[in-house]
Amino acid sequence: MVSDKFRRQLRHEAEQWQDDGIISADQYQQLAKRYELHEFDVAARDRFIVVLLGLGSLLLGLGIITFVAANWQAIPRLAKLLLLMSLFVGVNASGFYLWKRVPNLPNGRERWQQRLGQGLLLLGALILGANMALMSQMYHLSGSAYELCLAWGLGVLIMAYSLQLTSIGVLSIVVTGIGYWLGIQELTATGMLPALSLLMQYMPIAAGIMFLPLAYWCRSRAIFVLGAIAIFSSFEVVITDLGRLFSDAPGGVVAIALTLPPAFLWSYDDTLWFQLLKRPLPQGDQARPFQPLARGLALLYLIVLIYVLSFHQVWFDYTPDSPLAQGSRLWSTGLPLLLNLNLLVLVGLTVVQWGRLPRRNRWTKKRRFEQTDLAVLALLGVVAVVAFWHWSVFPIQAIATIAFNVVLFLLAAVLMREGLAGGYRRLFWSSMVLLALQILSRMLEYNTGLLLKSLAFVLCGVVVIVVGLWFERYVRTLNSSATLVSPSSQEDLS
Repeated sequence: MVSDKFRRQLRHEAEQWQDDGIISADQYQQLAKRYELHEFDVAARDRFIVVLLGLGSLLLGLGIITFVAANWQAIPRLAKLLLLMSLFVGVNASGFYLWKRVPNLPNGRERWQQRLGQGLLLLGALILGANMALMSQMYHLSGSAYELCLAWGLGVLIMAYSLQLTSIGVLSIVVTGIGYWLGIQELTATGMLPALSLLMQYMPIAAGIMFLPLAYWCRSRAIFVLGAIAIFSSFEVVITDLGRLFSDAPGGVVAIALTLPPAFLWSYDDTLWFQLLKRPLPQGDQARPFQPLARGLALLYLIVLIYVLSFHQVWFDYTPDSPLAQGSRLWSTGLPLLLNLNLLVLVGLTVVQWGRLPRRNRWTKKRRFEQTDLAVLALLGVVAVVAFWHWSVFPIQAIATIAFNVVLFLLAAVLMREGLAGGYRRLFWSSMVLLALQILSRMLEYNTGLLLKSLAFVLCGVVVIVVGLWFERYVRTLNSSATLVSPSSQEDLS
C-alpha cells in the first residue's frame, strides 16, 4: 500500500501534468481512481473528527473523574461498585460496537469510527487497572504495586487474545513487565501469593507462553519484539540469581548468560511453533513471518555484546580456583545448575532449533549449515570460550580485550562487504558507525594525549564523509546498471 505522502505528491504532480498538457483528463482520472487521489479531503476530515471526539471525550472523562473524586467518600460502596463496573462495561461495549459493527471502506481502509473504537477498547484496558486498584482500596485488600500490575497485565492479556488487537497486547506486555521489575526484590517474600511467586520465578517460560502465541494471533511484529525482550530480560535476572547460588562455576554461568539469547533468536524457527501450537503451516513467505526479525534481533544483540566486551574494564581481575578443585565440584554444581527449569527449557529449545537449521543440499542430499549460520556459531563459540576461560580457568584480561576488538573489526568488515555487494545502505552505514565507534572508544578508553584524540576525531570525520560520498555514487551507478540490464535485454543476450 502506497503512503499518503506519495499520493499527495502524485496528486500535485498529476494536476501540474494535466495543466501542461502532458496527460489528458481521462488519464488524470485513471490515476486518481487507481491511487485514490480524491480521498485526502475525506481522510483529513475523518482525522479531524477523531481528534475532536478524542479531545472532547478526554475533557468529558476528566470532568467526570474530578466530580466523582470530589464526592468519592460520600458515595456508598454499592454505588461505587456499580459506577466502576458501568464505566468499564460501557467503554468496552461502545468500543467493540464501533470497531466491529462499522464496515470498512471499499478500499479496505478503516473508518474513523473503527479507530475510535480501538481507542475506546484501549481505554477500557486502562480502566481495568484503575478499577482493580479502587476495588482493592474499597474492600481494604492489602497488596503491593507489583501484584496489582501482574494481575492487571494478565487481565489485559485475556482482552488481547479475545480482541486480537496489537495495542492491547503491547499494553499487556508493558504492564506485566512493570510488575515483574517492581517485584524482583520480593521474590523470597513470605507474603507473596503462591501463583504470583511461581510466575515471578518462571517468568522466562511464562513470557514465552503468554506473548509469543499472541504475536502470531495478532500478526504483530511489535508484540514479538517486546515478547522476546520480556523473555530474555527475565532470563538474565534468573541467570544472575543462579550465579549467586552456584558461585563455583562462574565461567559457565557467564557463558550461558551471554550466548543463549542470541543463539535462541538466530535459530528461531516459526514452523516449530506452528507445530507446537498444532496450527496449519502457512505457505510461502508467511511460513516464517518472524524468523527474519528474530535474526535481526540476534545480530543486534551480538554487535552490542561484542562492542561492550571490547572494553578493557569489562574483564576485571578474577582469581578462580584451581582446575582440579573445580573439576571435583563439577557434578555437584553443574548438574543442579542445568536442571533449573528456565534454563532447561530455553537450552532444550535452542538445541532443537539449531538441529533444524541445516538445509538439505540439492545435489548431495546432505544437510549442511549455511555460511551465515556457521559465522554466528563461531561468534558464539568465541564469546563462550573466552568468558569461560577467563572466569573459570585463568584470567586473560589483555587477550580477551584484543580478541574482541579483532572480532568487532571483522564483524564491521563483513557488514561493509555485504553492504557493498548488494548496495544496502543500512548495512554499509552500520559498519561505518561501528568502525568509527570502535576507534573513538579506544581513544577515550585509554590514556592518550589530546592531540592524538583530536587527530583520531578528524580522521574519522574525513573518512566517513569521503567514503559515504563514494558509496552513494557507487549505489547510484549500481542502480543505473541494474535498470539498463532489464529482463528483456537479458533474454536477448541469452
